[in-house]
Amino acid sequence: MNRLVRTLFVFSCIGLIHASVFAQAPSASDKAFAEEEFRRGVQAFHRGAFNDAVLVFEKALSFIPGEPLILDWLGKSYFRTGVEGAALQQWQFALDAGYGGTLLSNRIEVVRERRTLRPSFIDAPPFVETASIRAKNENGILFRQPVSVAPLSDGSFWIAAYGSNEILRFDVNGIVADRSRGPVGGFDRPFDIIRLKDGRLAVTEVAADRVSVLSPSGSFLFSFGKKGRGLGDLSGPQFVAADDAGNFYVTDYGNARVGVYDPEGKPLFSFGTAGFAFAGFAAPAGIAFLEGRLYIADSVSGALHVFDTSGNYRETLLPAGSIKGAESLRVWNGYLLAALKNRVLVVDPASGASFDASRLGNAPMRITGAAPDANGNLILADYQGNTVQIVSRTNDLAGGLFVQIDRVHSDAFPKVVLEVRVEDRSRNPLVGLKSANFFVTEEKRPVADFQFMGAGYLEDSSDITVIVERSQRSLSFQEEIKSAIAEIAAAMKGKGTLRIISAGKIPVQEGSGPPDAGNFQFLSFGNEPSPSWSFDLALRLSVNDLVKGAKKRGVIFLTTGEVSPNGFNRYGLNDLAANMGNNGVVFSAVYLDRAAPPGEYEYLVSATGGKSWYIWRNEGLSAAVDQLRTAANGCYVLSYTSALPTDFGRRFLPVEVESYLMNRSGRDETGYFAPLQ
Repeated sequence: MNRLVRTLFVFSCIGLIHASVFAQAPSASDKAFAEEEFRRGVQAFHRGAFNDAVLVFEKALSFIPGEPLILDWLGKSYFRTGVEGAALQQWQFALDAGYGGTLLSNRIEVVRERRTLRPSFIDAPPFVETASIRAKNENGILFRQPVSVAPLSDGSFWIAAYGSNEILRFDVNGIVADRSRGPVGGFDRPFDIIRLKDGRLAVTEVAADRVSVLSPSGSFLFSFGKKGRGLGDLSGPQFVAADDAGNFYVTDYGNARVGVYDPEGKPLFSFGTAGFAFAGFAAPAGIAFLEGRLYIADSVSGALHVFDTSGNYRETLLPAGSIKGAESLRVWNGYLLAALKNRVLVVDPASGASFDASRLGNAPMRITGAAPDANGNLILADYQGNTVQIVSRTNDLAGGLFVQIDRVHSDAFPKVVLEVRVEDRSRNPLVGLKSANFFVTEEKRPVADFQFMGAGYLEDSSDITVIVERSQRSLSFQEEIKSAIAEIAAAMKGKGTLRIISAGKIPVQEGSGPPDAGNFQFLSFGNEPSPSWSFDLALRLSVNDLVKGAKKRGVIFLTTGEVSPNGFNRYGLNDLAANMGNNGVVFSAVYLDRAAPPGEYEYLVSATGGKSWYIWRNEGLSAAVDQLRTAANGCYVLSYTSALPTDFGRRFLPVEVESYLMNRSGRDETGYFAPLQ
């Protein structure tokens, strides 16, 4: 780092000298030197060597001070290293010189906005209509009377169509991707649909008085329940929820109770009738499971009641009259999302405070289902209006998409491969995009042989770097550390690359390779413990390796919870968070002790979409690996055949990518060099 600072200082001084000597125009030799350094910088950038790219672009600027193209690339390199303040400065210099136009101006605006404090979940802008899927189009009738929604992690979603006795899956573009009509005899008025933890689907059938369980693709597996009033019987089942153990909880509208079933559909018990503390349900409707509790809406009384998983009444979160006519109830970012006639309500389960996520006006409608999708939208089922509505936050709709060309592979020129990252303005990745969502041009002309080669969200593995704290205190947890590393390696199931970095005074990579190679079981640390161990340098080293690997990538930090006095000497929290966020790295912390987690580590966890874990949690640490493996990823791989002349590899070749989703779009420009000839 000291070398980098000294070099930057020298180059800055050189830049000042050249600015005075070549105030009129750079010489031909200066141009030649600048072009060569620029080419080297672009190549370093596309190799993922962003620190090297910074040094080379600074050197290029020393020959032609103030050259906007070089300033732009210097800003891109700083951005990928996480030093966003320096990136914004270079981009502003380029913009002031008349370079970049609206595209660069928008990039500056988005990055500045990301660096400010985000509004709390409650204070975030409301949702407005983005698009709608009507039951009937020019090709005929797609469905009738949608009732509920089950979003999937790939951005698609299922709807239960009550009127046409089927469930349908739509992709992110609103196109029907799958359709299922259930068992051999077909569905009989499907009402609610949810996705279970293992990917299967559960569908309630009002007229058949049963619940059907389907495969992830919609194939019928089994059903449970029959008409009646006895144990396990149902009478007009409406909504269903599942707990962490896979047990089903079904709101039995006709019997005014909740039926409980094990994961195989065997009836266990029912609850909700009048008792000492609870007056009984009038009409149980939406139900949701959150942190060990069941939240159940009564559509007639308008109250929201809380029970434990044993059926014991705990409290009434919202009193009678609060949510009359409530339909579905879903969990959303630790809150409850309730569907009402013409609005969607968010409820805080801790306090009962509520606010409208979206108000849809006074047109004839009846919102019976509302659920958040993987891309930050809300999907609404309008039973009366016979439509599925997609609503988005106003700032996302107005601001569009943030498109970033991460890398260009040109070794096989004229075939060119692009790695493109698509996010919203808040750095949330967009998943589920297809070839129709991209348009690639070079010098503003459509490219030839365009192909959609893959997407990060489809990968079922991830590269993981484990950082091990090497403080004096960590010596008391050596067995726990070895156990955690072995468990993480086993949970990766032989996929991806596992690296171990010890965070001593100087971070050291202790091991790297396939997780099932076996050498991680006998790992010994050569890096001595130190009271001045460096967390920031270890994290930077981790990211530098990860950006060159798989699209899904994460850091798992094994820590006692200690914050080193030198932990953030060279890089601050914001720079570290930006370094990971701008390169798609998720940070998770595994605490070896039960002490309160430090705010510094929890900030990085929150900023990158990771999670915190305790090493001896009952479920083990496999969930930490699963969380990285299933994390949303907005990286896409595109290819095309270039028609541009290369001047034997000396010409800078531009490429532009636009991405579209519903009523939102975004764009980025970059360039590359073909191999020298």
